Amino acid sequence: MKQNPGGASPALNFDLPDECRKAAEALFPAGGSLPARDLCAMADFAKALGIGADYGRLLNAGRDAEEARKFLGHFQNNLDLLIQKTWVEKRDELRKEKLHDKLPPFMALIAQGDFPRALEEFGAILEELAYLLFGEQSAGADFTEYTFRIDIEMGLFWWYGARLRGMKAGSAAADEPLWALLLVGICYLTNF
Repeated sequence: MKQNPGGASPALNFDLPDECRKAAEALFPAGGSLPARDLCAMADFAKALGIGADYGRLLNAGRDAEEARKFLGHFQNNLDLLIQKTWVEKRDELRKEKLHDKLPPFMALIAQGDFPRALEEFGAILEELAYLLFGEQSAGADFTEYTFRIDIEMGLFWWYGARLRGMKAGSAAADEPLWALLLVGICYLTNF
């Protein structure tokens, strides 16, 4: 995503629609780039995305549970299919291949429990995925607003993705709140 002169992503300056503002601002207080470590805020955000049931079930099961491992397999398969089936211009085929190649290392970070790096990598994956799905529009200052016009939940998801892109590895300790934050995106894309 292009950066504005101040260094902040244009999507971060977008005024959220009223129907999702409370959940979004609880997850990222004061519109900041660091998330709250509040699992209730993450659960409310997941509900606003329409994935609350899956999210709650998987979070309660624990990331090492068989159910979570199966779900991660579904996530990887769905994301892989989404990348493969997305039509792109000939000039973007290499981008598509590179994104596909990022999936195994990303999944390895999750398996290792390296959630700060997994979140950073997920942000980069989402940026590339947005490009594959929306083309150059995804780099525009109005991309978040554009996705909200398509669908509120979709817009909220890409708003979340822009926040993840602002996070850097080491900006937070590797712990369960980071897994919970990552699980929000995983659940959404698994059901995309």
